[in-house]
Order: sequence, then C-alpha cells, then structure tokens
Amino acid sequence: MRINENTLLEGKHVVLVPYNPEHVPRYHQWMGSAELQKLTASEPLTLEQEYEMQKSWREDDDKCTFIILDKHRWADPSVPEQDCMLGDVNIFLTDPEDTSLGEVEIMIAEPSYRGRGFGKEVTRMIMCYGVTKLGISKFEAKIGLENKVSIAMFKKFHFQEVSLSEVFQQITLQLTIDEAQKKWLLGGKKFMEEKEYKKTKTNIRQEESCP
Repeated sequence: MRINENTLLEGKHVVLVPYNPEHVPRYHQWMGSAELQKLTASEPLTLEQEYEMQKSWREDDDKCTFIILDKHRWADPSVPEQDCMLGDVNIFLTDPEDTSLGEVEIMIAEPSYRGRGFGKEVTRMIMCYGVTKLGISKFEAKIGLENKVSIAMFKKFHFQEVSLSEVFQQITLQLTIDEAQKKWLLGGKKFMEEKEYKKTKTNIRQEESCP
C-alpha cells in the first residue's frame, strides 16, 4: 500500500516501518527457514523474486506491510537498520466487496525475540492502525494448528474461533470491532505514536539515506 510508505509507528519496544528494498536481503534470509515457511504457509523465493514481491506489496491496494524493528537497537545509528529487523506484520484486505475486513498476519522471525511480548505489542499497534487509518471494523487471523502460541495470543485480544480446517491444518479467528472493543483497543495510556518515517530516520540515523 502507498498509504504507509512514509509511516513510522513507534511503540514502547518496537518501531514499525515500511517494507523497503533495503529490507529484502534479511527478509529473504528469514524465508529460507523451513520452520518459517511452514508457519507462514510460504514457498521459498529467489532473491530476485523477493524484490519483485516487495515492489508488488508496496503498489497493491490490498496489502499493508510493516517491518518490525527493535526500537532500542534502531536508536543506535551505528547499527544498520537491517540488523534491527525482527519480523514483519501485515493487514490484507481479502474481500474486494468489504474493505472493512482485514486479515492480520504477524511473524516474529528472529527466535531471540519470541516469547517476550513483542508479538502482543505489534498486534495491538497494527490493529489500532487498521481501525484508525484503514477503516477496518473486523479482523481475521488464519493460523496453523501447530502454532499454539499465536493462537493463544490472538484469543487474548478477544478473537473468536469461526472455523477449523483439518485438511489445511488451520484455524480461523475473527474479531468484530464494536464501540466497546474500540474503546478497549484504543483506550488507556498512549502506547503508540505515528511519525514520518523518512524525517525520523534522518534525525535519528543521520548516516543513512532514506529510499
């Protein structure tokens, strides 16, 4: 999506930034993992195909992608941005006739960041962005049955099971954002700040040029 091409979302421990060409080599490295291929139901791509995919996702109107960065590492200009990457998060608009429905997909690719609350923080951030910027009022998550941790996390966000496929070994969870849910999701102390990506990157990481 073009809507988030210059959007940075800053949380307590993570920063979400647009998926740019400079991120592709590390992403390609991740997706060479058989474990991640299984968890994301993905097929391995060549590096060239990965660059084409990044470009396609930037242009497509039905895909909103952010790269997840370690906020504290990213604040250190001596650490290349690619070395701050820990995963990615997406919202897919899967129904052309209902753009209020968004499928959420999150991947914590770096093993050392799993089980430490990063996924929970990122999920709330992307849901808030979906509600306030994309007009999402119903979220969906499709998760492999073996991914017990991810299933449990989405259920903590009040997602409910709507279907289970033994054939595809996948569970589908949904959450409708009514006023009560919206108040719960967006309420409380401020936990996320939206900024301009290029300007913020220039200010913090002065040695790097922005795409």
